[in-house]
Amino acid sequence: MEKQHYVYIMLSDTGTLFTTIIKRYTKAPYNHASLSFDPELKEMYSFGRKKPNNPLHGGFVKEDIMTGTYSKYKDTSCVIYQLAVTERDLVKMHRILEFFIKNNNRFLYNILGVVGLSVNEPIEFSNSYFCSQFVAEILSRSGIKLWDKIPALVTPEDFQKHPSLELIYEGKLFEFEPIKIQL
Repeated sequence: MEKQHYVYIMLSDTGTLFTTIIKRYTKAPYNHASLSFDPELKEMYSFGRKKPNNPLHGGFVKEDIMTGTYSKYKDTSCVIYQLAVTERDLVKMHRILEFFIKNNNRFLYNILGVVGLSVNEPIEFSNSYFCSQFVAEILSRSGIKLWDKIPALVTPEDFQKHPSLELIYEGKLFEFEPIKIQL
């Protein structure tokens, strides 16, 4: 029997102006999605702010809870899900992620895609993603098809509602036990 593997998807609400505006429109409790390969969330990946103090400079980011954007927003609320995957799925995801890491500076934040999402019309560019599009893209390219829609139409709320994702935590990010231990 093959050992069970997991990836972790965190949905969050930092309370920033940008997320507050999105939240007013979507009515969803969480508006940012991140992907992690470890249950302690020491390394998470997404599309968002490249620098914590500059919301206008966005792109592919390796998120660091202790020193990155989250460190500026101690009241961040979140939900964390685990998704069972095979070892082969993990290998594929890591390979795809490596491409993003090696080409980090070539990627931009897809703000037009967020606008398109609001009217259910995908707006895609080859080097541009928004957070939930990126997480859905990594899963999709790895052969994990959770939805019958393209990644450019996947919202953080879609992750929250998917039955394959198992909720493992809901609350304040800095009260999540593995993070409290790191503090």
